Amino acid sequence: MNFEHILAHHLVDHKFSHLVVATIPLLGKVDLGLSPLIVTMWIACAIAVLGLAFAARSESGAARLARGLFEPLALFVRDDILEPIFGHHAGHYLPYFLTLFFFLLTCNLLGLVPHASGVTANPNVTAAMALCTFGLIQYAGIKEQGLVSYIVHIVPGGVPLALWPLLFVIEVFGMFAKCISLCIRLFANMLAGHIVSLAFLCMIFIFAEMSKAAGTGMILPSVGLALFIYVMDVLVSFLQAYIFTFLTALFVGGAVHPH
Repeated sequence: MNFEHILAHHLVDHKFSHLVVATIPLLGKVDLGLSPLIVTMWIACAIAVLGLAFAARSESGAARLARGLFEPLALFVRDDILEPIFGHHAGHYLPYFLTLFFFLLTCNLLGLVPHASGVTANPNVTAAMALCTFGLIQYAGIKEQGLVSYIVHIVPGGVPLALWPLLFVIEVFGMFAKCISLCIRLFANMLAGHIVSLAFLCMIFIFAEMSKAAGTGMILPSVGLALFIYVMDVLVSFLQAYIFTFLTALFVGGAVHPH
């Protein structure tokens, strides 16, 4: 059993087809061909859109059950995440953050399905999400303060003029660091569950190399521990969607309310 091969097959982005649209200096070719990660994200988007639309518009018993699940989550994002941070601005940003939360949650849970790709366990995907956060910080800051005022307020008030350029660079770097931490936190936490579950299952084959009896004896404890981690990953899926959404709201709120 090749641990590295199995993990790479589940997490690495292997292209089904290639569609090179441009070549960018230093970055190389831009390939927009299909891959398991892209397909899985499309499926996650379809599940989230159709599931939420069904829960919101249908009057069937199944829709009422789904509405009872989704509505508390949506209200939680609005009332417990956005309103304390944005105040009366919460309604303006609510569509983005609901989209962010349910997309991440769907991708996290879909990554636990056998043969599906772990979308949020890939740094390319989490980096793209963090880049969206960075863009939203700039948009919100400029929209609420104006371009000049936003740039001025990047550095805290009362700083000596001689130190302003240095502190401006440090604050901008800190802004990038916040987004990088979002990328790494989500990627590392979702990847860890896959690694630990697979490591427990691989113990069966490792002990089987010593003797068949040892391998057989490891089946129940290994599978039991892997299932325990799998159940914990469901909880982590909700938790990481919440953390990413909350920290994004916190960072954007800092641009909206610089004081």
